Amino acid sequence: MSDQLTADKALAAVNVAPTQFLTFWLGDEVLGMDIRTVREIIQCGPMATVPLMPTFLRGIINLRGAVVPVIDLNARFGRPASALSKKSCIVIFDAKRGGERAELGLLVDAVSEVLKIGPDQIEAPPDFGTSVRRDFIMGIGKVGKRFVILLEPDRALDVQEMAELCDNAQASLIS
Repeated sequence: MSDQLTADKALAAVNVAPTQFLTFWLGDEVLGMDIRTVREIIQCGPMATVPLMPTFLRGIINLRGAVVPVIDLNARFGRPASALSKKSCIVIFDAKRGGERAELGLLVDAVSEVLKIGPDQIEAPPDFGTSVRRDFIMGIGKVGKRFVILLEPDRALDVQEMAELCDNAQASLIS
């Protein structure tokens, strides 16, 4: 039995399969997030604004009957709000809320591509040199000669806070 445990540990240590990341543009920076959390990508359309919400909550959308809050990542990261263009998209992803799942939308300037990035291509977040807070970053992916800022969505978006915003937005629509 101990041989099996040792073999399992060795197999886990060798399991260095690349992860796929959806990459997107925010201004002149390329960011990415684990594609396993992404549900879909939709064209940016009309959003309902919700009064008394933080500036980074761009609005809410009706996605097949569900109220989904849309977070403007530029505003969330302390930048000016995103200017909408024909390339603007909303990335719908699954956020963990305790043991439940909540859908959130991320407003991005444009979606780029899906990249496979192996663990050996990911560096620890730097202490400087990026306009995104260090605690929001899972790592920096090195792809060829370029870098991709890999987000840690649960930290960057404070999922509990976002879920509460979603609940408040739904309640304001009912009132």
